[in-house]
Amino acid sequence: MSPTAEAAFTRLVNIMNDLREKCPWDRKQTIQSLRQMTIEETYELADAITENDWPGIREELGDLLLHIVFYAKIGTEQNQFGLTEMIDGICDKLVARHPHIYGDVQVNDEEDVKRNWEKLKLKEGKKSVLSGVPTSLPATVKAMRLQEKAKQVGFEWENKEQVWEKVEEEIGELKEALESGSLDKTEDEFGDLIFSLINYARFLQLDAENALERTNKKFIHRFTSMEQQALQTGKPLSEMSLTEMDAIWNAIKKQRTE
Repeated sequence: MSPTAEAAFTRLVNIMNDLREKCPWDRKQTIQSLRQMTIEETYELADAITENDWPGIREELGDLLLHIVFYAKIGTEQNQFGLTEMIDGICDKLVARHPHIYGDVQVNDEEDVKRNWEKLKLKEGKKSVLSGVPTSLPATVKAMRLQEKAKQVGFEWENKEQVWEKVEEEIGELKEALESGSLDKTEDEFGDLIFSLINYARFLQLDAENALERTNKKFIHRFTSMEQQALQTGKPLSEMSLTEMDAIWNAIKKQRTE
């Protein structure tokens, strides 16, 4: 850490100490009360990354760093751990899990690094390569992480063509479930289809979560634009036919592609 960065970090720690002692709101916070706010800050960072908003990324990273220092402060107060202990812990973990840098292990590429990482975690006491995936992760992100983890022990398709065949197979099974009339079976097969599509995105080196979020943002933009254009005509969407709304939608869509 450069002297300037070290001074900035020390300043943040000192401000946190002041706030914890003097501010009624900061003094009242617990790890439980901070939890939801930390989740929100993480999603705000994710939004900034999706938008490639560098000023936003810088700001949200600062907010998250504040939360980390806040948790460490509470940990010290509760005699659980301190900031130095927390930082040393991640440093020790990084050194231990990068023997190709800090030891004599040889690797050829990033996939070797990932495989070694999972092997080391198992040696540390993990019972499954999947155990490191948080249960509370959003389903799309969780699917991506589960697939990546399974890949590290060789449970992986050979190419994207095989994965697409699996997608088509799942589409067929979803159609069969629909014909059966069973809502439970249909939901099960729909989940299988989404899982296989996420797997296909991974083989295309795409972030399935980010791809879906981009589509969400695109839908929001087009729908709100459609609402505005409808109001300009003096006829709200609720009074329009689907054909009328579709015409406005396609016009907006065309503007975005020109």
